[in-house]
Amino acid sequence: MTATSTASQLTSALDYFRQSAGQWQSQRVTHHLAFRRAEVGESEIQVEMLEVTDPRLAEICQMYDIDPAAAAGGALVTWKSLMAWDASEEDNHEGQTVMVIVPDATDDRRGKLLRERGYAETAPVAGEYHLDEEGGMVLTTEYETMSSVERFWFPNPDLRMRTSVLKRFGGFNTATFCTEVRVGCDQSAVAAGGDREQAISALGW
Repeated sequence: MTATSTASQLTSALDYFRQSAGQWQSQRVTHHLAFRRAEVGESEIQVEMLEVTDPRLAEICQMYDIDPAAAAGGALVTWKSLMAWDASEEDNHEGQTVMVIVPDATDDRRGKLLRERGYAETAPVAGEYHLDEEGGMVLTTEYETMSSVERFWFPNPDLRMRTSVLKRFGGFNTATFCTEVRVGCDQSAVAAGGDREQAISALGW
């Protein structure tokens, strides 16, 4: 796929997964606000689209007592990452999760995103998503011990960006910015497109 300088407007959560399908190289910076500390990290991410008939989608819907017929589709996401302060401990973070999109019955620009495991916690979790006016997707997830707000968008088809704020109970908050490039694309075209795109988060920074 060849990158362009035009931002890719998302029309549905399923459209987000369609555009995300493939292999990505992610670079991110995480700010630990309570400790006034920042760390950098990188990840390899693989996204595989799953058809609505995939039995894994029905299994996850049943975990949440949701009719599988309400699912619009899903994806299998696999990741392997390394953060700077884990490097000395040789502690790699890797895993995979199946995600299921369940649009709202009256508004397909919002709905639920079901996961067999979360990112911040490994237990199954369901988040609420909506598409904003800038063509990005905002995902809010309430975990048992924390909450997160994430925004995803595509400056061009080969460049995906994400901002997130993680609020832990007790006041330990982190803010993260990720730049993800599709593996095998034209890096110079991606960089040019990203320079022209304003980074907008759900929280205004």
